[in-house]
Amino acid sequence: MTSKRKPYKMYTKEFKEEAVRMMETADRPAAEIAMELGVRRNQLYKWKEQLRAMGDKAFSGRGRPKKADQSELTTLKQENDRLKEEIEILKKAAAYFAKELK
Repeated sequence: MTSKRKPYKMYTKEFKEEAVRMMETADRPAAEIAMELGVRRNQLYKWKEQLRAMGDKAFSGRGRPKKADQSELTTLKQENDRLKEEIEILKKAAAYFAKELK
């Protein structure tokens, strides 16, 4: 049975900046701040790194690009990885069934 995953939560630029500011200035651990804000602790660290690396340009987009927006190269690489996994599974299955025939 497959279940639909929950959609990504979208946070505003101001929320992210405030969360990073809280993490840097508070005397509390990042895990406690994350629980208070309802985000994962590692997400706070990602936002902090993005803010450090990009400054005012951080958080300008709408998250990860959708499948339709991905470059053709990225899509082909993903498909190639999936096909490699399938080939490995088929090789193992062929070896298993070849043993049984002997």
